[in-house]
Amino acid sequence: MKASWLFSKHPLLVDQDLATVIGLNEAIVLQQLNYWLHSKSAKKINDKWWIYNTYENWKKQNFPFWSVATIRRTFSSLEKKEVVVSANFNRAGFDKTKWYSIDETKLNQLMSSACDQNEQTSCSNCADGTDQNEHTYTRDYTETTSDTNKNSDKSQVTYQQSQSTKKEDKSESIPYKEIIDYLNRKTGAHYKPSSKANQRLIKARFKEGYKLDDFKTVIDNKAFEWQHTDMWQFMRPSTLFSPSHFDDYLNANNLDKHKNKPTDGGYDTTQVDLSSMNDDDLPF
Repeated sequence: MKASWLFSKHPLLVDQDLATVIGLNEAIVLQQLNYWLHSKSAKKINDKWWIYNTYENWKKQNFPFWSVATIRRTFSSLEKKEVVVSANFNRAGFDKTKWYSIDETKLNQLMSSACDQNEQTSCSNCADGTDQNEHTYTRDYTETTSDTNKNSDKSQVTYQQSQSTKKEDKSESIPYKEIIDYLNRKTGAHYKPSSKANQRLIKARFKEGYKLDDFKTVIDNKAFEWQHTDMWQFMRPSTLFSPSHFDDYLNANNLDKHKNKPTDGGYDTTQVDLSSMNDDDLPF
Protein backbone atom coordinates (compact mmCIF):
# COMPACT_ATOMS: atom_id res chain seq x y z
CA MET A 1 0.00 0.00 0.00
CA LYS A 2 1.46 3.30 -1.04
CA ALA A 3 2.09 5.86 1.71
CA SER A 4 -0.43 8.67 1.36
CA TRP A 5 2.14 11.42 1.89
CA LEU A 6 4.23 10.42 -1.15
CA PHE A 7 3.04 12.65 -4.00
CA SER A 8 -0.63 12.06 -3.35
CA LYS A 9 -1.09 15.73 -4.19
CA HIS A 10 0.76 18.16 -6.39
CA PRO A 11 4.19 18.45 -4.70
CA LEU A 12 6.34 21.53 -4.17
CA LEU A 13 9.46 21.18 -6.31
CA VAL A 14 12.83 22.79 -5.72
CA ASP A 15 15.65 23.34 -8.22
CA GLN A 16 18.90 22.47 -6.42
CA ASP A 17 20.98 25.13 -8.22
CA LEU A 18 18.41 27.79 -7.38
CA ALA A 19 18.31 26.69 -3.72
CA THR A 20 22.11 26.70 -3.55
CA VAL A 21 22.30 30.31 -4.70
CA ILE A 22 19.33 32.00 -3.02
CA GLY A 23 18.52 29.60 -0.16
CA LEU A 24 16.14 26.67 0.28
CA ASN A 25 13.19 28.61 1.70
CA GLU A 26 13.58 31.31 -0.92
CA ALA A 27 13.69 28.75 -3.73
CA ILE A 28 10.48 27.09 -2.47
CA VAL A 29 8.62 30.40 -2.23
CA LEU A 30 9.88 31.60 -5.60
CA GLN A 31 8.74 28.43 -7.36
CA GLN A 32 5.29 28.65 -5.78
CA LEU A 33 5.01 32.35 -6.56
CA ASN A 34 5.85 31.53 -10.17
CA TYR A 35 3.02 28.98 -10.18
CA TRP A 36 0.46 31.58 -9.09
CA LEU A 37 1.78 34.11 -11.60
CA HIS A 38 0.87 31.60 -14.32
CA SER A 39 -2.61 30.93 -12.98
CA LYS A 40 -5.93 32.67 -13.63
CA SER A 41 -5.58 34.42 -10.29
CA ALA A 42 -2.75 36.59 -11.62
CA LYS A 43 -3.51 40.15 -12.74
CA LYS A 44 -1.72 41.95 -15.55
CA ILE A 45 -0.83 45.50 -14.51
CA ASN A 46 1.49 47.77 -16.49
CA ASP A 47 2.53 44.87 -18.76
CA LYS A 48 3.60 42.74 -15.78
CA TRP A 49 1.84 39.85 -14.05
CA TRP A 50 1.12 40.18 -10.33
CA ILE A 51 -0.40 38.06 -7.57
CA TYR A 52 -1.50 39.25 -4.14
CA ASN A 53 -2.04 37.48 -0.85
CA THR A 54 -1.70 38.01 2.88
CA TYR A 55 1.02 36.20 4.81
CA GLU A 56 -1.70 34.31 6.67
CA ASN A 57 -3.20 33.06 3.40
CA TRP A 58 0.23 32.17 2.02
CA LYS A 59 0.62 29.95 5.07
CA LYS A 60 -2.88 28.46 4.81
CA GLN A 61 -2.87 27.81 1.06
CA ASN A 62 0.79 27.10 0.32
CA PHE A 63 3.14 26.75 3.29
CA PRO A 64 1.30 25.22 6.28
CA PHE A 65 4.62 23.82 7.54
CA TRP A 66 6.04 27.35 8.17
CA SER A 67 5.15 30.07 10.62
CA VAL A 68 3.87 33.42 9.37
CA ALA A 69 7.13 34.97 10.58
CA THR A 70 9.18 32.59 8.43
CA ILE A 71 7.05 33.34 5.36
CA ARG A 72 7.34 37.09 5.93
CA ARG A 73 11.12 36.80 6.40
CA THR A 74 11.50 34.71 3.22
CA PHE A 75 9.56 37.15 1.06
CA SER A 76 11.62 39.99 2.54
CA SER A 77 14.82 38.12 1.65
CA LEU A 78 13.67 37.67 -1.97
CA GLU A 79 12.85 41.37 -2.21
CA LYS A 80 16.29 42.29 -0.88
CA LYS A 81 17.83 40.06 -3.57
CA GLU A 82 15.64 41.98 -6.06
CA VAL A 83 14.37 38.79 -7.70
CA VAL A 84 10.90 39.49 -6.27
CA VAL A 85 9.26 42.92 -6.50
CA SER A 86 6.27 44.09 -4.48
CA ALA A 87 3.67 46.81 -4.87
CA ASN A 88 0.26 47.90 -3.61
CA PHE A 89 -2.52 48.03 -6.19
CA ASN A 90 -5.36 47.75 -3.68
CA ARG A 91 -8.31 50.08 -4.22
CA ALA A 92 -8.84 50.63 -0.51
CA GLY A 93 -6.15 52.77 1.04
CA PHE A 94 -6.26 50.86 4.31
CA ASP A 95 -5.60 47.54 2.53
CA LYS A 96 -1.87 46.85 2.90
CA THR A 97 -1.92 43.43 1.25
CA LYS A 98 1.20 43.09 -0.89
CA TRP A 99 1.24 42.27 -4.58
CA TYR A 100 4.19 40.26 -5.86
CA SER A 101 5.90 39.62 -9.18
CA ILE A 102 9.21 38.06 -10.29
CA ASP A 103 12.02 39.99 -11.96
CA GLU A 104 13.23 37.19 -14.22
CA THR A 105 16.00 39.33 -15.72
CA LYS A 106 17.45 39.96 -12.28
CA LEU A 107 17.09 36.29 -11.39
CA ASN A 108 18.99 35.22 -14.52
CA GLN A 109 21.75 37.72 -13.75
CA LEU A 110 22.01 36.52 -10.16
CA MET A 111 22.23 32.86 -11.18
CA SER A 112 24.74 33.54 -13.97
CA SER A 113 26.95 35.56 -11.65
CA ALA A 114 26.91 32.85 -8.99
CA CYS A 115 27.82 30.20 -11.56
CA ASP A 116 30.74 32.23 -12.88
CA GLN A 117 32.10 32.84 -9.39
CA ASN A 118 31.83 29.21 -8.33
CA GLU A 119 33.02 27.85 -11.68
CA GLN A 120 30.68 24.88 -11.25
CA THR A 121 29.67 22.91 -14.30
CA SER A 122 26.49 21.95 -12.46
CA CYS A 123 25.39 25.56 -12.82
CA SER A 124 25.32 25.49 -16.61
CA ASN A 125 21.57 25.00 -16.61
CA CYS A 126 20.77 27.58 -13.94
CA ALA A 127 22.21 30.39 -16.05
CA ASP A 128 20.34 29.62 -19.23
CA GLY A 129 17.09 29.01 -17.40
CA THR A 130 15.78 26.31 -19.71
CA ASP A 131 16.27 23.42 -17.33
CA GLN A 132 14.92 25.48 -14.45
CA ASN A 133 11.92 26.53 -16.51
CA GLU A 134 11.05 22.89 -17.16
CA HIS A 135 10.79 22.30 -13.39
CA THR A 136 9.30 25.62 -12.39
CA TYR A 137 5.61 24.82 -12.66
CA THR A 138 4.45 22.67 -9.77
CA ARG A 139 0.90 22.12 -11.07
CA ASP A 140 -1.02 21.73 -14.30
CA TYR A 141 -1.90 24.94 -16.15
CA THR A 142 -4.97 23.88 -18.05
CA GLU A 143 -6.77 26.89 -16.61
CA THR A 144 -4.19 29.39 -17.76
CA THR A 145 -5.54 32.13 -20.04
CA SER A 146 -4.18 33.04 -23.45
CA ASP A 147 -2.74 36.26 -22.03
CA THR A 148 -0.85 34.25 -19.47
CA ASN A 149 0.53 32.01 -22.19
CA LYS A 150 1.79 35.06 -24.02
CA ASN A 151 3.56 36.18 -20.87
CA SER A 152 5.06 32.71 -20.49
CA ASP A 153 6.35 32.93 -24.05
CA LYS A 154 8.07 36.22 -23.20
CA SER A 155 9.66 34.59 -20.18
CA GLN A 156 10.92 31.77 -22.35
CA VAL A 157 12.49 34.30 -24.74
CA THR A 158 14.34 35.85 -21.80
CA TYR A 159 15.66 32.45 -20.77
CA GLN A 160 16.70 31.60 -24.34
CA GLN A 161 18.56 34.89 -24.68
CA SER A 162 20.41 34.16 -21.45
CA GLN A 163 21.23 30.68 -22.73
CA SER A 164 22.57 32.08 -25.97
CA THR A 165 24.78 34.55 -24.10
CA LYS A 166 26.14 31.80 -21.87
CA LYS A 167 27.00 29.62 -24.86
CA GLU A 168 28.76 32.52 -26.57
CA ASP A 169 30.88 33.03 -23.44
CA LYS A 170 31.89 29.38 -23.49
CA SER A 171 32.63 29.42 -27.22
CA GLU A 172 35.72 31.59 -26.71
CA SER A 173 38.06 28.92 -25.39
CA ILE A 174 40.87 30.15 -23.14
CA PRO A 175 44.19 28.37 -23.95
CA TYR A 176 45.18 27.52 -20.38
CA LYS A 177 47.32 24.56 -21.44
CA GLU A 178 49.20 26.41 -24.16
CA ILE A 179 50.06 29.27 -21.79
CA ILE A 180 51.22 27.07 -18.91
CA ASP A 181 53.11 24.70 -21.21
CA TYR A 182 54.92 27.71 -22.70
CA LEU A 183 55.90 28.88 -19.21
CA ASN A 184 57.07 25.39 -18.28
CA ARG A 185 59.26 25.19 -21.37
CA LYS A 186 60.90 28.51 -20.55
CA THR A 187 61.49 27.74 -16.89
CA GLY A 188 61.83 23.96 -16.71
CA ALA A 189 58.99 24.01 -14.17
CA HIS A 190 55.97 21.74 -13.99
CA TYR A 191 53.00 24.02 -13.36
CA LYS A 192 49.64 22.41 -14.06
CA PRO A 193 47.22 23.89 -16.62
CA SER A 194 44.39 22.29 -14.63
CA SER A 195 45.19 24.29 -11.50
CA LYS A 196 42.17 26.41 -10.53
CA ALA A 197 44.47 29.16 -9.21
CA ASN A 198 46.36 29.35 -12.52
CA GLN A 199 43.15 29.26 -14.55
CA ARG A 200 41.60 31.99 -12.44
CA LEU A 201 44.54 34.36 -13.11
CA ILE A 202 44.58 33.62 -16.84
CA LYS A 203 40.81 33.93 -17.19
CA ALA A 204 40.84 37.29 -15.41
CA ARG A 205 43.47 38.69 -17.79
CA PHE A 206 41.52 37.40 -20.80
CA LYS A 207 38.44 39.20 -19.51
CA GLU A 208 40.53 42.37 -19.46
CA GLY A 209 41.24 41.92 -23.16
CA TYR A 210 44.67 40.29 -23.16
CA LYS A 211 45.37 37.43 -25.59
CA LEU A 212 47.66 34.41 -25.92
CA ASP A 213 50.52 36.38 -27.49
CA ASP A 214 50.43 38.83 -24.57
CA PHE A 215 51.02 36.00 -22.11
CA LYS A 216 53.92 34.70 -24.17
CA THR A 217 55.41 38.20 -24.34
CA VAL A 218 55.18 38.59 -20.57
CA ILE A 219 56.93 35.24 -20.09
CA ASP A 220 59.63 36.14 -22.63
CA ASN A 221 60.19 39.60 -21.18
CA LYS A 222 60.69 38.46 -17.60
CA ALA A 223 62.65 35.35 -18.59
CA PHE A 224 65.09 37.54 -20.52
CA GLU A 225 65.34 40.05 -17.66
CA TRP A 226 65.53 37.63 -14.74
CA GLN A 227 67.73 34.85 -16.12
CA HIS A 228 70.85 34.23 -14.00
CA THR A 229 69.42 36.40 -11.18
CA ASP A 230 67.82 35.71 -7.83
CA MET A 231 64.52 36.89 -9.34
CA TRP A 232 64.21 33.72 -11.40
CA GLN A 233 62.15 32.04 -8.69
CA PHE A 234 59.36 34.51 -9.46
CA MET A 235 58.90 33.04 -12.93
CA ARG A 236 55.58 31.61 -11.75
CA PRO A 237 51.93 32.21 -12.68
CA SER A 238 51.03 33.94 -9.41
CA THR A 239 53.61 36.65 -10.13
CA LEU A 240 53.61 36.89 -13.92
CA PHE A 241 49.84 36.89 -14.38
CA SER A 242 48.82 38.94 -11.34
CA PRO A 243 46.61 42.00 -11.98
CA SER A 244 49.15 44.34 -10.37
CA HIS A 245 52.07 43.22 -12.57
CA PHE A 246 50.81 41.87 -15.88
CA ASP A 247 50.57 45.08 -17.90
CA ASP A 248 53.94 46.34 -16.60
CA TYR A 249 55.59 43.06 -17.51
CA LEU A 250 54.00 43.12 -20.95
CA ASN A 251 55.59 46.48 -21.71
CA ALA A 252 58.83 45.91 -19.78
CA ASN A 253 61.15 45.26 -22.74
CA ASN A 254 61.24 45.77 -26.47
CA LEU A 255 62.86 42.44 -27.21
CA ASP A 256 64.25 41.52 -30.57
CA LYS A 257 62.11 38.47 -31.23
CA HIS A 258 64.92 36.71 -33.08
CA LYS A 259 68.05 37.68 -31.09
CA ASN A 260 67.01 38.30 -27.51
CA LYS A 261 64.24 35.77 -27.05
CA PRO A 262 65.09 33.40 -24.15
CA THR A 263 65.86 29.81 -25.07
CA ASP A 264 63.81 26.86 -23.92
CA GLY A 265 64.62 24.79 -20.86
CA GLY A 266 65.11 27.34 -18.09
CA TYR A 267 68.29 28.78 -16.66
CA ASP A 268 70.73 27.75 -13.96
CA THR A 269 70.99 30.37 -11.27
CA THR A 270 71.88 30.82 -7.66
CA GLN A 271 68.67 31.88 -6.02
CA VAL A 272 68.13 34.01 -2.94
CA ASP A 273 65.23 33.09 -0.67
CA LEU A 274 62.56 35.73 -1.36
CA SER A 275 59.64 33.45 -0.54
CA SER A 276 58.58 35.61 2.37
CA MET A 277 57.78 38.52 0.06
CA ASN A 278 54.25 39.02 -1.27
CA ASP A 279 53.87 39.36 -5.02
CA ASP A 280 52.37 42.83 -4.62
CA ASP A 281 55.45 43.95 -2.67
CA LEU A 282 57.98 42.96 -5.33
CA PRO A 283 60.04 45.99 -6.46
CA PHE A 284 59.64 45.32 -10.17
